[in-house]
Amino acid sequence: MVALHRSRLLTGLAAACALVLTSASVAQAGAVGTTPVRTFDYSVGGMTVKIPTGCLFTHVLRGSGRRITYQNAGVDCAFVGALSSGFCNWRIDFTYVDTDNRTYRRSRGRTHSECKIDPMRNNSPQTLPRYGKACAHLYVNGVRRVSQCHHITK
Repeated sequence: MVALHRSRLLTGLAAACALVLTSASVAQAGAVGTTPVRTFDYSVGGMTVKIPTGCLFTHVLRGSGRRITYQNAGVDCAFVGALSSGFCNWRIDFTYVDTDNRTYRRSRGRTHSECKIDPMRNNSPQTLPRYGKACAHLYVNGVRRVSQCHHITK
């Protein structure tokens, strides 16, 4: 299981590095972005759960222009982060923001009560009505903990 997480983490980092070198933020053919999950504590059933360092939130888009053919977001943990109990009461939302920074569409994910070290969600293919940004957000216990966005441009 640790090998699977390590493999996913290394694949995500390699893809992110390759895209940084070749203009990662434009979703013309696709984009991959990774943001570290900051350390935080939260309470579940009277117990305090600590999320340590070592977890990354990755958001992947494929498509062209305003047409998104594939979208996925999830967390990969390694080192100390892979040893934690994971994320309980989590959900992943996708939001779409126009060039005036107004959110015009939200795809709210289902809240998962189980604890999971590697929460992940796919979203349906779609054509956006406007240019702007596509973002993924991880919520734990109803609190947004990390976001990752890509610019959608001509």
